[in-house]
Amino acid sequence: MKQIHCDQITQSIKDLCIQACCIQTPDIRKAFFEAKEKESSPLGKSILDTLIKNGQIAQKNMMPICQDTGMSVVFAKVGQDVHIIGGDFEAAIQKGIALGYQDGYLRKSVVNEPVFERKNTMDNTPAVIHTQIVPGEHLELIVATKGFGSENKSLLKMLVPADGLDGIKKLFLEAVKLAGPNACPPMVLGVGIGGTMEKAALLAKFAAIRSVDSKNPHPKYAALEEELLDLANQTGVGPQGLGGKTTAFAVNIEWYPTHIAGLPVAINVNCHAARHAHIKL
Repeated sequence: MKQIHCDQITQSIKDLCIQACCIQTPDIRKAFFEAKEKESSPLGKSILDTLIKNGQIAQKNMMPICQDTGMSVVFAKVGQDVHIIGGDFEAAIQKGIALGYQDGYLRKSVVNEPVFERKNTMDNTPAVIHTQIVPGEHLELIVATKGFGSENKSLLKMLVPADGLDGIKKLFLEAVKLAGPNACPPMVLGVGIGGTMEKAALLAKFAAIRSVDSKNPHPKYAALEEELLDLANQTGVGPQGLGGKTTAFAVNIEWYPTHIAGLPVAINVNCHAARHAHIKL
């Protein structure tokens, strides 16, 4: 049985926070250059060029890509043959978040309670943690630093089977138009279909950090990803909402079986940075 010490988890989470906020993933960098070549709007092309330079400066100086360094969402896949030693697993993650935001000079944006007090916790904790037990002897950690300009534009609706594919497309377009310039497009849009209310939202969240080069392995869902991406880019929202045909880099779909009476659909909106980082221990 493989042993992983909590100190290693804390250090990994700290590093992932800084990496996610300051270094764009290779697929996003590639998407920017491809979009710039295809963009027909002169203003849209200029904006894409500015965003490319912003990402380059951020990486060179290890400075945040955006001033909103988000609320951290951690996906942890824990191998069933892994033994976590030296402390509490979730506490180790929260400590790593705090250290990452403090040592990386990242903006602290989390409040301790959502309605009445709303006092800043001053270290960006707590993170939202999703843990999954999987086969094997590895621990996989993904940190997504989710800014709320885009998160606030996400949607969840409990459709019914009669709404069907047309209902999904209608809700999707509603989300894209609602997001508009506020989600800092070009966006990455995660769509979760099926399960229950909370499962659809979780699927959408995970889909939103999937590589923009990836495709759903199910051919019908892969085709729907392409169709929805075309619909998004036909809205004309464009880079930063100022017009053009690059409204979204990608639409990623994740699905799950559901009840005979249900068709839950969630759409999680990611900004152009789509910030996340990954490690396998």
